[in-house]
Amino acid sequence: MPVQFKDYYATLGVARDATDDVIKKAFRGLARRYHPDVAKDKKTAEEKFKEINEANEVLSDPVKRRKYDELGANWQDEGRAETPPEWDGRGAQAGGRPPEFHFTGTGFSDFFEQFFGGGSRFGFESGGRDFDAESRAEGRRGADVEGEILVTLPEAMHGTLRSISLRTVDPRTGQTETHSFQVRIPAGAMEGRRIRVPGKGEPGAGGAPAGDLYLRVRHAAHPDFRARGADLFFDADLAPWEAVLGATVVVPSFEGAIKVRIPPGTNQGAQLRVRGHGLPQGRDGARGDLFVVANLQMPPQLSEKERALWEELSRTSGFHPREQS
Repeated sequence: MPVQFKDYYATLGVARDATDDVIKKAFRGLARRYHPDVAKDKKTAEEKFKEINEANEVLSDPVKRRKYDELGANWQDEGRAETPPEWDGRGAQAGGRPPEFHFTGTGFSDFFEQFFGGGSRFGFESGGRDFDAESRAEGRRGADVEGEILVTLPEAMHGTLRSISLRTVDPRTGQTETHSFQVRIPAGAMEGRRIRVPGKGEPGAGGAPAGDLYLRVRHAAHPDFRARGADLFFDADLAPWEAVLGATVVVPSFEGAIKVRIPPGTNQGAQLRVRGHGLPQGRDGARGDLFVVANLQMPPQLSEKERALWEELSRTSGFHPREQS
C-alpha cells in the first residue's frame, strides 16, 4: 500500500530554509493553539497536535531533517514508498519476509514510521527465527511486536485510555487483518517505558498462543515543558534587570499557575527547583520536581535614553567579569 508523503514544512507553516529558531517558534505557537487540553474541538485538535509533533520531531532534529530533505521529490521512486526498512536480523532470514504490522492511534503516521521509525512496526522474537512456511507449521508461539506510542505530558501526568488498531499484512498473499483494542497509558508513563499488551502480537501457528505487543512511550513535545524522567523543565524568560535585581515570575504547572521568586544575581541557565510539581513516579504518589530555568533575554533594540543608562552602568559598575577570568 503506497505511503502518503507528509510535507512537514507545510504542517508547521515554515519555509524549507527556515532556521532552527523559526521552526521552534512555529511549533510552540501551533502546539499552544491545538493542544487538546485547551482546544474546544478536542478530536480535531488531537489529530492536528499529532501532526505538528511529528513535523517537529523531524525538522528539529538535524539528522532527521537532512534525511527528509534528501528524500524530497524522490520519495515516490519506484518501490521506495512501498519497501519497508531493512529487516535487522531479529526475525526473517533467507526463508521469507516477516509479516508487516501497521498501527493506528499511536500518534505516528505510516510515512514517519517507514522512514524515521527504524522499522519498529514489525514483529520480532528474541534470538531470531525463520518466517518460512515450515516454521509456521511447527506450532510456535507468535512473535512479539514492538512499536512506539506518542504520549502527551498531560496523559503521562494523569494516565489515559487509548484506542489502537493493528493491521497485519501477510507479505506472501497481501491479505490483511485488522484488530482494534484499548491500551491503558498509566499515570507516570516515562519516556522509553514499554507498555505490554498481552496476546496482541503475531498470531501463533499450530495452536500456539499469539505473541505480545510492546508499545514504547515517546513523549510528545510540549510548548512549555521538557521532561527528563519524572522532572519537568520550564524556560523562564528574564530581562537583564530581573536577573540582577530579582523578580517574581508566574510559571505554568499542571495544577495551575504558580509564582516563583527569582533571587537577585541569577545567572543564565540557573535552575530553581519547585518540589513536587513534576510527573508521578512510583506507586506511592510521589512526584518529580519542576525546574524553572533562567533564560536571559536581551532587549532587541535600545532607545537613546536606554543606551545612555547602560553606558553609565558600564562606567560606574565595579563588576568586570573578563578581569576575573
